[in-house]
Amino acid sequence: MSDEITSGGSQIHRYEDHIPKGFEPAIGDGDNIEAISNHIEKYIGPIESVFHEVVSDKVHIDVHWVKPSAERPYHVLVTSGMSDKPMNVPEGAEDLAFAELFVLLPASWNINGESYELMEKVFSDQNTYWPVRWLKHIARFPHEYDSWIGPRHTFPNGEGAEPFAENTKLGCMFIFPSICLPSEFAQLKIDDSKVINFYSLYPIYKEEMDYKLRKGSDALLDKFEQFRVSNIIDVNRANTCVRKKFLGLF
Repeated sequence: MSDEITSGGSQIHRYEDHIPKGFEPAIGDGDNIEAISNHIEKYIGPIESVFHEVVSDKVHIDVHWVKPSAERPYHVLVTSGMSDKPMNVPEGAEDLAFAELFVLLPASWNINGESYELMEKVFSDQNTYWPVRWLKHIARFPHEYDSWIGPRHTFPNGEGAEPFAENTKLGCMFIFPSICLPSEFAQLKIDDSKVINFYSLYPIYKEEMDYKLRKGSDALLDKFEQFRVSNIIDVNRANTCVRKKFLGLF
């Protein structure tokens, strides 16, 4: 792994020389799953369904689905299993060693958990499945690469941050606590040695990622505030960092 620091103070980790680990079968930690499930239902709402992994590598990642409600008119998808193992955090960040992830999707997003067959059919469409795929991908990432993730980290879809699917031009994930969910949901204390941090995955454009690397996370968040960007994923939202050309023409 090689590192570099951008002009905006972001540290870039590159993994070109990483040698993939062999397959390590994993099963979920029942106590951990139960604690996370109770935490979700206490602060967000009843879990409608859990999208289970059939075969798991490194850690067993399930995705818990809370349906839209009158109080929260959006889908909430939360992982469990990422926190079964600690991440390889840098010295001084030991309190960030355990994490889980979530995404917020509009109520119109096509999700069906009535049966495995229906769920599999819906998720066969990559325009629907890509947020779930990225929840699982990033949740497994630190255990595959002996690394870690934390607030304000970004993950491009390949070197060029290619669009996640045909229905969007978004191509990078930004990690940040969500302002939509109760503040109490942000952490779950298991015991004195284990506190799980919950982070939102928010998709951004390549231009926004580049802007964050040049100017820093605070500057990008200022852009989001200026454009009133919601934490709920909008595949067609405005790109806050598109540069205008001469005479204001794009």
